[in-house]
Amino acid sequence: MQVGNYPFTTIEPNYGITLYPTPCPCAKYGKMELCAPRYGRCKDGTRFIPVKMLDVAGLVPGASEGKGLGNQFLDDLRQAHVLLHVVDVSGTTNEKGEETVGYDPVNDVEWLRQEIHSWIFNNMWRKWSNIVRRHTATKAVAAHTLQAQLSGYGTRLPQVMQALDTMGVKEPAAMETWDKARVEELVWVFIDVRFPTILVLNKVDMPASDQNIARICKRYPDAKMVPTSALAECFLRKMKAQEYIDYTEGSEYFYTKEDEDVDPQVAERLKPPDDRIVGRLERIRDLVLFRYGGTGVQLAVKTAVEIKGMLPVYHVKNLNSMSCDKGGGSIFRDCYLIAPGTTVRELAGQIHPDMEKHFLYAEGPNGMRMGEDEVITKQNNIIKFTTAVSDSSSSSGGTSSSAAAAAHVSIHGHHLWLVDCPAMNILAILARWIQNTSQASYLLNGGHFR
Repeated sequence: MQVGNYPFTTIEPNYGITLYPTPCPCAKYGKMELCAPRYGRCKDGTRFIPVKMLDVAGLVPGASEGKGLGNQFLDDLRQAHVLLHVVDVSGTTNEKGEETVGYDPVNDVEWLRQEIHSWIFNNMWRKWSNIVRRHTATKAVAAHTLQAQLSGYGTRLPQVMQALDTMGVKEPAAMETWDKARVEELVWVFIDVRFPTILVLNKVDMPASDQNIARICKRYPDAKMVPTSALAECFLRKMKAQEYIDYTEGSEYFYTKEDEDVDPQVAERLKPPDDRIVGRLERIRDLVLFRYGGTGVQLAVKTAVEIKGMLPVYHVKNLNSMSCDKGGGSIFRDCYLIAPGTTVRELAGQIHPDMEKHFLYAEGPNGMRMGEDEVITKQNNIIKFTTAVSDSSSSSGGTSSSAAAAAHVSIHGHHLWLVDCPAMNILAILARWIQNTSQASYLLNGGHFR
């Protein structure tokens, strides 16, 4: 990965993994010492969950018309859930990425949004007459019509519906009456829903930063902003790796060997820093940590995950021990970040296709069974799945139920025969088959149920 203070340092996207901090249930259940994440880590009851990040080529004005590396950036944009727009608030880099002095970064925020808007709007407006003609001819719902046009941006139907609700659009939408201004409004609202943006105000410890931050806040009072000093974060992590300080990412404190509050056991392994290092550490402490409560780098990641309402969910095999293997180990090993509104059955499919295919039922942290359409929340985000696949053939990680049975069902003259089917699976199939029928007669392994 190249790093440099010149335009288009980044050409090909750089993939990386960062960590999202969130409270781990191991603290609540007294399992802190046993917690064993498969990915990321857990420290003192805080879970650090891996999150993929993509560093893409920066935009310049006119990117939607093909200037610079704009087309490549906009194509990379399709993969994103959230945009972190890093703004140099020191005024030492202009809109083209060139080194300068006294530059006002306020307009950088607006032209980035404008370029994204132009990219999406121009693609849609060129085809608008055909879109409206097809919509009218098929008598389709506006959300379905627009989702088909916006699917190339990684758009899901609920996002289109949210955008239309924000605009106050009701069915029938009468899209044939929409003029250019109305379509432009649609794109602006869609961008806010599909590509929520966080302004990462970097280099906050530079002399001109305070004035520029104040102007940005005044110009965009409703924007999500995180003041940061990436250089300070890099230096603190370097000093930690070299054992000059004790530091946790995102913390507003660090400790040296001479600090009174440092843990005695930690102090034993720390090395005394020289005067040059002490000077830089004190500057970071005064200009960054005390003023902003941290370097902001970890906060930017946390804000990016939470702005989408992502929820951590823990898949276990034993609700008593919270283990994830048959031997009773791997406590809270598997953790996933899911979108808001995800149901139990949808989560099963995200974990493994076979788990959804052979799904029988799921249990929450209290041992109560959960409906397959039940939405997962913070209150029920520890889940055990039971599937209808034998242990020898299952790779999905669910508990299996494989006792075979046969069944015959008769409902108002309609017959259903099931042979050599797992008993629990029979009950699930029958329940679905008769859910709209008021009377039924069951014959299961010679037993009669009504």
